[in-house]
Amino acid sequence: MPSTVYAFPTTDALSGGLNTFVEKLSREAIADHGSFSVAVSGGSLPKLLSKELVNNKQVDFSKWHVFWADERCVGLDHADSNYLELKKTLLDQVNVPASQVHTINSKYAVEKNAAASADDYEQQLKGFFGSNLPSFDLILLGMGPDGHCCSLFPGHPLLEEHSRWVAPITDSPKPPPERITLTYPVVNNAKNVAFVTAGEGKQEMVQKIIEQPELRLPCQRVQSINNGPVYWFVDEAAAGRLEKKLVSKF
Repeated sequence: MPSTVYAFPTTDALSGGLNTFVEKLSREAIADHGSFSVAVSGGSLPKLLSKELVNNKQVDFSKWHVFWADERCVGLDHADSNYLELKKTLLDQVNVPASQVHTINSKYAVEKNAAASADDYEQQLKGFFGSNLPSFDLILLGMGPDGHCCSLFPGHPLLEEHSRWVAPITDSPKPPPERITLTYPVVNNAKNVAFVTAGEGKQEMVQKIIEQPELRLPCQRVQSINNGPVYWFVDEAAAGRLEKKLVSKF
């Protein structure tokens, strides 16, 4: 299934479109099964996600369960924490119950024990989803300049991990080296996956990912097993090199 690319004239407009998209999925999931499960990456994503969403009174945040698509093995108050960024931009200002915010185990993270952190986080997933492979209502991902997503990097053995739901990594090419990440079986089993990225500096990689699937970059390996599209929310600067026919109206 090809990707569906939505390009917006500005990052503010991108945030507005993402707000509409997330509100719709949240409403549908809560109506269908009483909750909305979402996994979020770090980088610029939390700010782009939260800009409009934080003031959206139509979203029932009390039914949200928030997870992380990947996390650094640092304390929850550390500047490198993906949790901390989403906490500052969104969670501190909406009513997601603390028990429904599923963070990395702080003790293991501070010890930089990626293996124990991954084991613990996999147990957290099982506590919510049960023994069957998790099926998130939505996974929101960023795109690294090398085409990585989550903490799944080009050429890394974790690209071929098929048994673990959450895997440790101790040799990340980006600091800090110790991290945990969702694996492709979980990412590709989500009901919806959306990449979010912006800026002229992302043009070349966005073009490669959308137009050259044969490269098999980490982002390109995200392919829904439910035959749904993988969505891309980008600004026009990031979409600048794409063929116009590949960009959809939102």
